[in-house]
Amino acid sequence: MHRFLQRHGISRLPDTEGDKPKHAKFKTYPIGYFHIDIAEVQAAEGKLRLFVAIDRTSKFAFVELHQQAGKMVAAGFLRRLIEAVPYKIHTVLTDNGIQFTNRACDIYAFHHIFGRVCDENGIEHRLTKVKHPWTNGQVERMNRTIKEATVKRFYYETHDQLRRRLADFVAAYNFARRLKTLRGLTPYAFICQQGKKPSRFKQSPHHQIPRLNS
Repeated sequence: MHRFLQRHGISRLPDTEGDKPKHAKFKTYPIGYFHIDIAEVQAAEGKLRLFVAIDRTSKFAFVELHQQAGKMVAAGFLRRLIEAVPYKIHTVLTDNGIQFTNRACDIYAFHHIFGRVCDENGIEHRLTKVKHPWTNGQVERMNRTIKEATVKRFYYETHDQLRRRLADFVAAYNFARRLKTLRGLTPYAFICQQGKKPSRFKQSPHHQIPRLNS
């Protein structure tokens, strides 16, 4: 792990929610339950929207940076997330933002594009309770971790510099960070261990080349 971090120019990975074992008992789910959220980050070149998805069980993270955060961008992010992981996604949890669902007043609106992508792929789309942001706390903690490792620690002249740093950090987290909640496994090693249940997979995780996030 140390050599992996050195190779990607990362001295230390900040603590994450997955590093600390939980004492409270929560309902367990098979891999494929993703929490999704959007945050804002900034380089000297200007602001970007950070899309973050984290698997509730494996802690595997998938991120992208975009200039805008509209519903079409959110739907595209979900499609690329589905392609990026070797297993089936069965549930996504988001807030009630217009990127993910129609407003309550939009009673005559067409089915939201994000929901349509979920339906096309057999994914249940769950929404957090209004004014209860902590119900999606896992991904919000990951947002903070990413910011602490990138924009709060280094200065970025351009968006491309930030994208490269973000990709390095997420690769180090997914493939080199051993988490206590995963009994010392990295998120991707935990996914590979689930290969004993092939019905959950679209392809063997052992044959998949690690993909960096953009």
